[in-house]
Amino acid sequence: MNISHAIEVAYKVLDGGMLSFDEAMALTEVEGNDILDLVSLANKVRDKFAPAIVPCSILNAKSGVCSQNCKFCAQSGHHHTGIDSYPLLDEVKVVEAARTVYSQGVRSFGIVTSGYGYLDTHSPEFQKILSAMDSLKKEFPDLNICLSLGILSEETAKALAEHGAYRYNMNLQTNPERYAELISDMHGIKEKVQTIKHLQKYGVSICCGGILGLGENWIDRVKMAFACRELDVDGIPLNVLIPIPGTPLEGRPPMEPAEVAKAFAIFRLVNPTKTIKFAAGRETAMKDFQGLLMLAGMNSLITGGYLTTRGRSIEDDRRFLCNLQGFTCGGKGGHNTKQGDN
Repeated sequence: MNISHAIEVAYKVLDGGMLSFDEAMALTEVEGNDILDLVSLANKVRDKFAPAIVPCSILNAKSGVCSQNCKFCAQSGHHHTGIDSYPLLDEVKVVEAARTVYSQGVRSFGIVTSGYGYLDTHSPEFQKILSAMDSLKKEFPDLNICLSLGILSEETAKALAEHGAYRYNMNLQTNPERYAELISDMHGIKEKVQTIKHLQKYGVSICCGGILGLGENWIDRVKMAFACRELDVDGIPLNVLIPIPGTPLEGRPPMEPAEVAKAFAIFRLVNPTKTIKFAAGRETAMKDFQGLLMLAGMNSLITGGYLTTRGRSIEDDRRFLCNLQGFTCGGKGGHNTKQGDN
């Protein structure tokens, strides 16, 4: 299949069609100026099926000294990265952090903890998280409470749902078939998938994506896109690797902006109705080309900083989104920085 025909075939997504794996792989051959045609199509698909553009903010509520051995992660206790390490923040600090971003118009707030996860509802840490969630819902009834706490049992998944969890992040990180190459830890991909299914059973929305630039090939990226589609997740966060000194991947070369844009466009075409979020790496990988990602199908971003690396301020991102509104929404006013999914 030649490049122009591959893009022509992909236009069926605009009419409600779905790409096959082979059709998506054909799009990975797009190069040069043709990437702009692919990006344009992805933006049309986003504008038709998922027009609202919504920022979210996350809190690193428990940092470092993680028992897991993820090769890309600064928080693993197996690596020496020099990041700040601290136990679970108390409830007052969690609410204060939410209050800060809420006052700036952000309505999706994520509590993130390092570590394996929570299998027992009676765990003191887990009880503290539930209590913080209750306080958040009481003070901010319209706040979307999002969580990324690691592996869950059905019991802990149910408890989070009962305490108002809106969305839960459980990333595949890469092609599921290659997961074990990146993460030699206590849990595997099956535990991640089971956690997702537990949460879906109790009505919690799922945020599930991964990292680009780990050394994967295009087959891996497309397989991850299809794995997200098969799991029917609601949001797909895509990070671009920030090679952290002290991790095994510290020497990985950066991805080119055009390659990142192509990946986002393909994820959008494979998952036309989903929220696709640019998480870590937006500033470092894209630099002056951040707007290109908004035109490549992205419709969400993390604002105000990441877990262990700095991001842009909420106000800077607000101006950025407003300046892009006419391009990303076709002038139809789909842009929304306060309400909606993340």
